[in-house]
Amino acid sequence: MMIKRYLVYFTVALALSSCGGGKYASTEKIYKKKAKDFSEVYKEAPVKGQLERVNTNNKEWIASTNFGVRKPNYVMIHHTAQKDLDQTVRTFHNEKVGVSSHYVIGRDGKVVQMVNDLYRAHHAGLGRWGNDTDMNSSSIGIELDNNGISDPWPEVQINALVQLLAYLKETYKIPQANFIGHMDYAPTRKNDPSRFPWKILAEKGFGYWYDDVLENPPIGFDPKIALKVIGYDVKNLDAAIKGFKHHYTQMDVSSATLTEHDLKILYSVLKKYL
Repeated sequence: MMIKRYLVYFTVALALSSCGGGKYASTEKIYKKKAKDFSEVYKEAPVKGQLERVNTNNKEWIASTNFGVRKPNYVMIHHTAQKDLDQTVRTFHNEKVGVSSHYVIGRDGKVVQMVNDLYRAHHAGLGRWGNDTDMNSSSIGIELDNNGISDPWPEVQINALVQLLAYLKETYKIPQANFIGHMDYAPTRKNDPSRFPWKILAEKGFGYWYDDVLENPPIGFDPKIALKVIGYDVKNLDAAIKGFKHHYTQMDVSSATLTEHDLKILYSVLKKYL
């Protein structure tokens, strides 16, 4: 029954994609073909296309009844750093550029889905969070229409994001700790989403934030260990500190020095993960 249900999902997705028209008709056609190709891989049983590549003569396909589709375990939030939503859509249609995300949210709160939740979008690139070095394979990518420099974060846009995150968290049982920013995963390359209201998200159960009343860290508190426990890649400690500051302090983000206040914030955040 499980595999039949997922095949129905794929069929519905293909049917919906065939309804596309207007200026996006050509890209809908490409999406439909790729989705169809993937569906053929999912339907193959016995899975001869995989087993035949195993270099031994002593092999056999014996189907298990206990399986499901792989699901996302993280959500990664970005800002587009582009002019508007239409420009981002065009970028995600450019096969030479090769980037995409599952969702884009406009300044007016419009939610545009561009990739099936169960597919692997190309939004994270190189980086590390905890032990995960391939976030494209384990996360949902959400791009927020914002130039990354001076644009405000409209309430309608944040409200739309919250609604989307609520759906994703419930559907895929994503832990609260697993809502992160691009700058958390790739602090040597990225600072997005910059100036972002993470506290609003944390108050609704998407990620963590520090307490209003901060405590002094205990004697012997090691910032490097704390950052690693939270998830940061501390092989480049300076970059990890800057990524943390982009997310939590949003002050003096070009400096890899942690002030006394920064250390209190770090200790407060660490306790959420223990």
